[in-house]
Amino acid sequence: MNTDPIADMLTRIRNAASASHGSLHMPYSKIKEAIAKILAENRFIADYRVETSGAFKSLVVVLTGQNATPGITTVARISKPGRRVYAGSAKIPHVLGGQGIVIVSTSKGLMTGQEARKNGLGGELICKVW
Repeated sequence: MNTDPIADMLTRIRNAASASHGSLHMPYSKIKEAIAKILAENRFIADYRVETSGAFKSLVVVLTGQNATPGITTVARISKPGRRVYAGSAKIPHVLGGQGIVIVSTSKGLMTGQEARKNGLGGELICKVW
């Protein structure tokens, strides 16, 4: 049994990107879909979709083109089930001087660190991507 589905998602994306796969399938959850939406909006992945087969849903992540430069170089989990990491709006880190993003879980939902700082929101630091 997987105790950290977000870390599993990030590992699947990292492995698929390093192996130059075009897309990958994973079990669906709302938070995984929200993370995929943020990654797609910031052009780290090409697209995502939710597929239903029987009673179960799966999330399909389409990575950026294989001939193009990879959209995701590194993905790192910050907050873990055994050690949660929280930050106020002024303490949300910048990733590679703005080249990457940090995904923050706020009271208004998941958003990038830049959006959270702009809205004056803090929260749990989920992961950083560059």
